[in-house]
Amino acid sequence: MQIQLLAPFERAFNRMKTALFKPFDLRKWLIIGFTAFLADLLDGGGGGGRGMQNQSHGDWGAVLAAPYQALEWLQSKPEWMTLLIFILLFAAALVLLLLWLSSRGKFMFLDNVVQQRALVSHPWHHYRQPAASLFRFRALFALIILGLAGGTLYHLWRMAYTRWNESGDLWQLLPSLALWILFLLLIILTFSYVKLLLDHFVVPLMYKHNLGCVQAWEKFMPLHWAHVGSFILYALFILIAIIALVALVVIVGLFTCCVGFVILAIPYLNSVLMLPFSYWLRSFSLEYLAQFGSEYNLLEEAGREEVNPYPEPPTVA
Repeated sequence: MQIQLLAPFERAFNRMKTALFKPFDLRKWLIIGFTAFLADLLDGGGGGGRGMQNQSHGDWGAVLAAPYQALEWLQSKPEWMTLLIFILLFAAALVLLLLWLSSRGKFMFLDNVVQQRALVSHPWHHYRQPAASLFRFRALFALIILGLAGGTLYHLWRMAYTRWNESGDLWQLLPSLALWILFLLLIILTFSYVKLLLDHFVVPLMYKHNLGCVQAWEKFMPLHWAHVGSFILYALFILIAIIALVALVVIVGLFTCCVGFVILAIPYLNSVLMLPFSYWLRSFSLEYLAQFGSEYNLLEEAGREEVNPYPEPPTVA
């Protein structure tokens, strides 16, 4: 089996042109853009170079002791401690809410791309169960990654704080710090790769076969390990495409005297303006997955459901 990159990318581009520009329909853009906005929720958006040897003892001591000092200050101010706990709980609840909305949005956007339509209410209700399974997996996975990253950062700080108090010299820790920083980067890369596989391939399998998230992973992983090189190449290709997009956005923003940056900073408007790219990317993942056989082909699913073909207003009520 020969797995291609450019041919699916080209087919995805043609699919995007047909869906969004033949003909151009602003209302359709606004509706599909709304589902893309929901799908992309939470997905995105220094020092002066003096060096360790130029920092005075007091500078580094103050920096490393700052967490202890902050904790002591909070313990002496219970009202501020209570407020901080409330803020953290509120932030956690908000993140979970956005994660839940995003999980619903991923199926809504995927359904509109597969079926080449512009609906909100129908996919919002129809895919609530797989979206709930996706939400639980994403929440648990994020908790694990945050635990690993947070634990690594805490260990780095404890190492530096202890060594500074003992000898006042951090250079001896440089090899150990480099290894732990490398471990932290490995966590970030692993998170990014798993997230890409989840969004681009596991969610489509959940959609096609009506599976829970864990079941979809079990179905996908044998395919992944059988073609691991192809999927890593796909991930690198996506990275290059995103870098190219960012460069293009920067150029356009500079040529518009930063007005473009201001416009793209508005979340929903950003999703509508960037809809061709997100639609293209979503289609590309489907075209790429379809190469592995009919069991993985969602594009043959178009028109499988008889629902109201007319666009619905962008509401999640």
